[in-house]
This record gives sequence, structure tokens and C-alpha cells, in this order.
Amino acid sequence: MKAQLLDVRRLDSAAGRVRVAIVVPKYGHTAVRRNKLKRQLRELARQTLLPRPMSCDVLLRARREAYAASFDVLRGDVADLAARL
Repeated sequence: MKAQLLDVRRLDSAAGRVRVAIVVPKYGHTAVRRNKLKRQLRELARQTLLPRPMSCDVLLRARREAYAASFDVLRGDVADLAARL
């Protein structure tokens, strides 16, 4: 079983679209590394979660292991989460 890199919370919303919030805790990393991870997650959410025809709020919270993951691994994790939503 593969380790999850992200925690996810979903809440139904009356907004009529998907809204995504991204949380990247410090975990002792520099601002440059945190911003890079946020940019990567924002792009993956834009590609994977936003085109969905549903109305909900999604919170993505990066775990410590997400800092060491490659973009392709993050993409797979976000795709798995999107399939479960």
C-alpha cells in the first residue's frame, strides 16, 4: 500500500463549483521549498479537481513526506484523491 502524501477534507458547498484550499506546514523547510510545493499542488488541483462538475470545498494538507516526493508522485496522489471524491 502506498503512503499518502496529502490529507484531504471534503465539505459540500452551495458555491456551485469546486473550491480548493492548500495548506503546507513548515516542518523545518525553507520558504522557497514550501512555496514550490504549494505551486505544484495548486497546479495539480487546477488540472485534476477544478474541472469536476460538483459543488464542494476541498482542503489539501501536505504531510511531511510530500516535500521529498517528485511531481509525478504528487500527481498520482492527487489523482487518487480525486477519484475518491
